[in-house]
Amino acid sequence: MSTINCKGTLIDLSTPKVMGILNLTPDSFFDGGTLKSEHAIITKVAKMLDEGATFIDVGGYSSRPGADFVSEEEELNRVVPVVDVLLKNFPTILISVDTFRSEVAKNAILHGAALINDISAGLLDEQMLPTIASLQVPYIMMHMKGTPQTMQTLAHYDNLIKEVNFYFSERIAAARSLGINDVIIDPGFGFAKTMAHNYELLQKLELLQFHELPILAGISRKSMIYKTLETTPEKALNGTTFLHAFCLQKGASILRVHDVAEAVECVKLMNQLKQGNG
Repeated sequence: MSTINCKGTLIDLSTPKVMGILNLTPDSFFDGGTLKSEHAIITKVAKMLDEGATFIDVGGYSSRPGADFVSEEEELNRVVPVVDVLLKNFPTILISVDTFRSEVAKNAILHGAALINDISAGLLDEQMLPTIASLQVPYIMMHMKGTPQTMQTLAHYDNLIKEVNFYFSERIAAARSLGINDVIIDPGFGFAKTMAHNYELLQKLELLQFHELPILAGISRKSMIYKTLETTPEKALNGTTFLHAFCLQKGASILRVHDVAEAVECVKLMNQLKQGNG
């Protein structure tokens, strides 16, 4: 299934799309705390849309390993006003909200967001899947164990790909049983994964196509890149771009990125390469 319905518009994911990241958290690993004002947010989003982002992913809770806990009230206060501001300035924008809380998801969708991106696949809030089902919006479910606070202590697998695929089979079945139509899967690079796990997952990404659902890859400027290159998140754009091309070759339908222009170029060049294949 290569199309998803976002607010009545069918988005065709058979041509990969780019999702720009809008972090509203003071402690995100790369750009935390950089957006101090409404003007800064509008300027950043205008740039990402101009550069070719199909979706803007708004997050009010940093999910990096060991991130600080954020109350539901604080997350709502960070996210919902920004959804309002973005829709006022960009009426056709497709906003994804990065949250594992059903109340945040519900409020964001009621304010005009188009899809929900849940790092926990509904496992951190038992009301999440019923909420998505009642709202009938596309749902991105990610593979993770535990919580952002505990996940790195749980990075143990007997057979990584088999366990990730089993997890998705269970979560997809739970979503389908409630009538959720549009599901996207995210293997969760860096979430309850060691460096070796991340690269095994990337190397075998096409094995997740078993579910016949769009795959989202979120690797932008992550430690699997900058630690391998012995550099910093700030200097990890070239490495990110290289691995984005690899993700596309392995079947990713959405790239979730900090740097939209470079990711869009990746998609264009990969499309050209595939056409060249006849």
